[in-house]
Amino acid sequence: MTTPVSQLDQLKQFTKVVADTGDFDSMKAYQPQDATTNPSLILAASQQEAYAPLVAKAIADHRSSTLTGTALTDSVLDQILILFGQEILNIVPGRVSTETDARLSFDYNGSVAKGRALIKRYEEEGIDRERVLIKIASTWEGIKAAETLEKEGIHCNLTLLFSIVQAVACAEADIQLISPFVGRIYDWYKKSTGTEYVGADDPGVQSVQSIFHYYKKFGYKTEVMGASFRNKGQITELAGCDLLTISPGLLQELQDATEPIEKKLDASQSASLKWDRLPNDENAFRFLLNEDAMATEKTAEGIRKFAADMVTLETLVAEKLAKGS
Repeated sequence: MTTPVSQLDQLKQFTKVVADTGDFDSMKAYQPQDATTNPSLILAASQQEAYAPLVAKAIADHRSSTLTGTALTDSVLDQILILFGQEILNIVPGRVSTETDARLSFDYNGSVAKGRALIKRYEEEGIDRERVLIKIASTWEGIKAAETLEKEGIHCNLTLLFSIVQAVACAEADIQLISPFVGRIYDWYKKSTGTEYVGADDPGVQSVQSIFHYYKKFGYKTEVMGASFRNKGQITELAGCDLLTISPGLLQELQDATEPIEKKLDASQSASLKWDRLPNDENAFRFLLNEDAMATEKTAEGIRKFAADMVTLETLVAEKLAKGS
């Protein structure tokens, strides 16, 4: 008798599976290619006893530092991100995405400086920059900062992306990878219309499908990684996407299910689709993004949430520094 193949293993035949978590045990269990983190995930992990040694090490490493105040706290925070990233890279064979401070989302110079600083720290720990993606919000300033970093060989993951306007600007900037947020798009439309979207009718799914085919039709190298899923159906509808980053709960659902999965996204079909190129200047970007209420609202909301979680993490670190622990 043939052993049924899990949906997770089937999905891995079409798509690179990425773990969307800061939990190391989950990564070991599901064996993803890459892993992504964000301030919310790092904050949640850092408050668990299992990860306390990483926070303690970051603080201990700074006991003899000449830095003080905010500069010291920022340096410890960066070290925490690097320590989590190192541990993740000991588990996954591919890359880790490490996020910049969301409060830099509209700060071109600050985002460039933070990206350089994070890569410098990784390289000081013996980690090749090819294994790291710097996550930056998909604002105009964030995309331009990532464009600069990419020219320096620092690869980026443009996150908090909700529209093809943002996606096109990223592709034109030769960004390595984008993370369109399927679930948050679904959330907005469900709340706005009262409709429970399922399968191919899901607007979050449709957004990623459009971006995928636009990229493939026009030959962009930027990778598409669907993110922020609310249910297993959103994932299976995007089988064939370059990458999908999936939370542990949904990875388990895929692991437990054995129903057949079909490849839904196929680059060979992209050329025949009728697309006109979108404009890619700053004025068009800002206007078209403003015209998309969902994308405008969800981008702003995401930045606020990640910024708030970074402030909470900052406060936690500052308190520990004050206690000398």
